[in-house]
Amino acid sequence: MSKRDYYEVLGVGRDADDSVIKKAYRKLAMKHHPDRNAGNNKSEESFKEAKEAYEVLTDPNKRAAYDQYGHAGVEANATGGGRAHGFGDAFGDIFGDIFGGRGGGGGRSNVHRGSDLRYNLEISLEQAANGTETKIRIPTMDECDKCHGSGAKSGSSPKTCPTCKGHGQVRMQQGFFSIQQTCPECHGNGKIITDPCSPCHGTGRIKRHKTLTVKIPEGVDDGDRIRVTGEGEAGVNGGPPGDLYVVVHLSAHGVFQRDGDNLHCEIPISFSVAALGGEIEVPTLEGHAKIKIPSETQTGKIFRLRSKGVKGVRSHRKGDLLCHVVVETPVKLTSRQKELLEELEEISLKDGSRHSPRAKSWMDKARDFFTE
Repeated sequence: MSKRDYYEVLGVGRDADDSVIKKAYRKLAMKHHPDRNAGNNKSEESFKEAKEAYEVLTDPNKRAAYDQYGHAGVEANATGGGRAHGFGDAFGDIFGDIFGGRGGGGGRSNVHRGSDLRYNLEISLEQAANGTETKIRIPTMDECDKCHGSGAKSGSSPKTCPTCKGHGQVRMQQGFFSIQQTCPECHGNGKIITDPCSPCHGTGRIKRHKTLTVKIPEGVDDGDRIRVTGEGEAGVNGGPPGDLYVVVHLSAHGVFQRDGDNLHCEIPISFSVAALGGEIEVPTLEGHAKIKIPSETQTGKIFRLRSKGVKGVRSHRKGDLLCHVVVETPVKLTSRQKELLEELEEISLKDGSRHSPRAKSWMDKARDFFTE
């Protein structure tokens, strides 16, 4: 019985590259694999046919001979699909990444970078605005001083794993199906520790606390992260350490509220200053500043002090300080104060539209609402 054309078997064109051929083979291999089609001779033959086509078309020399002479050009080298180990090599090349290794059989390194750590740091608004330097104490997994991370007792060293011969992986084969997996003896290390280090119990790392000095740059805001390179947990099997991320949190301030680079504050003023005007002193992060209050100032009026805010980490200039005026109603009045206010109210009512235009306008609107 004549063989089908290899390109036809895989369903690819004669100009298909290796990636297209591998993709086509993978699809057919998964569909017709004997483990999925037990007792189905037709599927088994289709599987062998696809494997043979794949092995020829992914070999540059065989493919060139096949393109020129057809099956006769590769007949002496063709696998015929009858050898289980031939499928293992081809299938491992296609699916090596899925099972954690490569079909070529090399070992897999179990060297890992250490974990990153997070530390929540609360600072004041002043510290954030001006920058500061502080000491923090963090728990971490650090490299063992006795074995220097090897996990083996002083004077000894890890031995080559007898199961995987130092590769870190073993090949498992069942019928035509062959995959690589992490060695169960050394867990991918390629080495085993017969005499473990006592302080770290063979892990190469110990838990300890360390104190670090962290520099907080000028202008950091709530939620900003500062990375301290190499101050995370120690790596595994000689891997590099992780990083430490210091997350900044601003504590509540008694006067200011921060909004980006701007600051906001509430400024209470007396009834008389609001009516007659005057000059008041307001706090800033640098000290104090003066604001001129015009007469007839209402609650909610905002006065902006340029460049009295915060210069952010990524900003080129300082933000502003926005002062929100609140007219304070006097309390615990004396008899004389009450008399004066009653006299003022009496005078004001005689010409309400002039002295209290907002109140007059509101009353007119309310009256119109109830008479509709």
